[in-house]
Amino acid sequence: MKPISWSLLKGSVDCPGSARKRGGKAIKKGTSKEQVPVLVVRDRHGETADCILHGISKQQIEPVLIPLLNKDVILCTDGMPTYKQITRQANIVHRPVNITAGQRVMNNIYHIQNINAYDSRLKQWMKKFHGVATRYLGSYLGWHRMIDRLGQNITSTLCFLASLGKIRQFQQLTAT
Repeated sequence: MKPISWSLLKGSVDCPGSARKRGGKAIKKGTSKEQVPVLVVRDRHGETADCILHGISKQQIEPVLIPLLNKDVILCTDGMPTYKQITRQANIVHRPVNITAGQRVMNNIYHIQNINAYDSRLKQWMKKFHGVATRYLGSYLGWHRMIDRLGQNITSTLCFLASLGKIRQFQQLTAT
């Protein structure tokens, strides 16, 4: 699990800063006001949740993350200190993987490769749109979750039911 910084987003009235040209790149690397953070949580079975955040502080992440986790979960994340604070307070077992130090797997079992692979597929899929307006990001994330989950089993009926909200598993979480 990790927040993804979207640099392929175009601005809107909901996004701080000015809009960029279609597909334009952010000037700063990493998370900045030029980008919209998206928290993606994924388990080993491929169940995925994502949420557009207003920032990457404990105050923005905790109310979204904690309801997604069972008390007996072992949360494996990148090394961002915010997760340590959140998991300690919620009494959740936390296994941070220090990617910066070259660590890919901890104790031969804990890794974030599942989320990294999902992140890679999502970003590759988003490239074809040459950036999306921030106000539509939730719809694009839901669309990708549906494609990723169903693969070749997608039908027009499933798409229609999902658009009506009749299939909840593809709906976007919202940060408050």
